[in-house]
Amino acid sequence: QVQLVESGGGSVQAGGSLTLSCGAYGYAYSMSCMAWFRQAPGKEREGVAGIYTDGGSTYGGGTYYADSVKGRFTISQDNALNTLYLQMNSLKPEDTAMYYCAAVHCPHPFRYQTVWFRGDEYSYWGQGTQVTVSS
Repeated sequence: QVQLVESGGGSVQAGGSLTLSCGAYGYAYSMSCMAWFRQAPGKEREGVAGIYTDGGSTYGGGTYYADSVKGRFTISQDNALNTLYLQMNSLKPEDTAMYYCAAVHCPHPFRYQTVWFRGDEYSYWGQGTQVTVSS
């Protein structure tokens, strides 16, 4: 049974940092498109960052970011630990949301960012971890 388990959320003040982790259990981690999404109360889910996990290909480690987080968030992975990370710096109150990791096996990375951030493309989801940023 595949499980994605997020951790690392919490409450911080604006300007602070958090690192989210997503452990993938029972999941073949290689050749996957993995992403972080977030959803704030009353708002639609939005894609935040994506990464292709196949380190053996020319695509390996390619990353994709929403404009709202570029330069502040960094997505990374540890293939040996089957873990996805999201380093979040310079946090803003508008970053407050439940953050979810998502995964799907894909032989090559999605070509377009719009596809990366389309939730229906992903087969597996975690339960979410809450991030609250106060001003």
